[in-house]
Amino acid sequence: MPIASSVTLGRDVVIFHENLVNLYGCQIGDESRVGAFVEIQRGVVIGRRCKISSHSFICEGVEIEDEVFVGHGVMFTNDRVPRATTEEGQLQGDADWKLLQTHVGRRASIGSNATILPNLTIGEGALVGAGAVVTRDVPAFAIVIGSPARVVGDTRSS
Repeated sequence: MPIASSVTLGRDVVIFHENLVNLYGCQIGDESRVGAFVEIQRGVVIGRRCKISSHSFICEGVEIEDEVFVGHGVMFTNDRVPRATTEEGQLQGDADWKLLQTHVGRRASIGSNATILPNLTIGEGALVGAGAVVTRDVPAFAIVIGSPARVVGDTRSS
C-alpha cells in the first residue's frame, strides 16, 4: 500500500509504517501522526497535530481540523445510498453519485470503531464514544454515544 506522490505532508508528520498505509491525493498537516492500515483518500484535508489511529478509513469529502483524535477502526462514509452499478447495470463512475462532505471541528475526538455517516459536522471539542454511529450533526463540546449517537453530556463539564 503506497503513499502516492499526490500526498502533501506537512512538517514533522509521522507515518508509523509507511508500507502499511494507503494515502493518495490528501493533505496532512504539520506534526500529525498516522497509524498502520489507514487509508486516506483524495481531497481529504487533515489539520495539524492530529492523531489518526490504525485501521481507520477517511474517505473523499472529509475535512478534519487541527488537534483531532481519530481512534482505531473509525470509518467515515461519503454516500448515503451506495451502489456498485447504475440502473443499467454498468459500474458506477464519479458522475453517477453525489459526494457528501463531512467536517470534524478542532480538538474533537472520535472513539474506536465509530462510524460517521456523511453530510454532517462534528463540532469543536466534541467526543464521539467508541462504537457510536453518528447519523446527524454533533454540537460543539457534546459527548455522544450509541447507535444512533445521542448527546449524553458536555466535554466542558467532564
